[in-house]
Amino acid sequence: MGNIVRKSIYVFMCMALITGCSATRNANKKQKGAVIGAAGGAVIGGVIGNNVGKGNNTALGAIIGAVVGGVAGGYIGDRMDRQAERIEEEIPGAEVTRVGEGINVTFTEDAGVYFDTNKSSVKGTSATTLDKLAGIFKEYPKSNILVEGHTDSAGPEDYNMNLSKQRAVSVTNYLTARGISPTRFTTKWYGEVQPKGDNSTTEGKAQNRRVELAIVASEELKEEAKENTKG
Repeated sequence: MGNIVRKSIYVFMCMALITGCSATRNANKKQKGAVIGAAGGAVIGGVIGNNVGKGNNTALGAIIGAVVGGVAGGYIGDRMDRQAERIEEEIPGAEVTRVGEGINVTFTEDAGVYFDTNKSSVKGTSATTLDKLAGIFKEYPKSNILVEGHTDSAGPEDYNMNLSKQRAVSVTNYLTARGISPTRFTTKWYGEVQPKGDNSTTEGKAQNRRVELAIVASEELKEEAKENTKG
């Protein structure tokens, strides 16, 4: 799957409590589903490994929080593998991470979706990227999408929060205007409070000016997975 970073989240439960988790590369879909199943679909938030960012990571938390687990989780993981492959094929610059039963996609200034300084309108290369993404979402109608907006730390915190909101909403609106049902989207924004890079460097700031997506199974796909893996 090329640049896709594959990760399995190993979760151990003791007396109905989560006691720990770890992430490894190159696990296949059946391993993902079985491992998540060991936790009974437990909700895990926060950072998952050093390779997926620093500080809070609500996109990954949303993916892990939506798990079904067991054999049904493997069924969902198989479909997410295919969708992740399509995203990588169509949008080579995107950072695509397969986690558990979902997909985390990060767009930065160097990876497909960017905005002019202090602007939130989608245009140019960004529009082309989102057009391709809309096409993939149409191919996989049983997935839901969380859109998150993030900024670097330059400027007042309240300004950055509003700017991240405008950019996240702009991405959601662009995709729904291309025929993707609004009911599939959740849109959130975090300003400068979830940095991936070091805000004291130019490179780090560029990493922090980003839009992230968390792609998870819809209730319809979850029910389909359970029905098709009975017995």
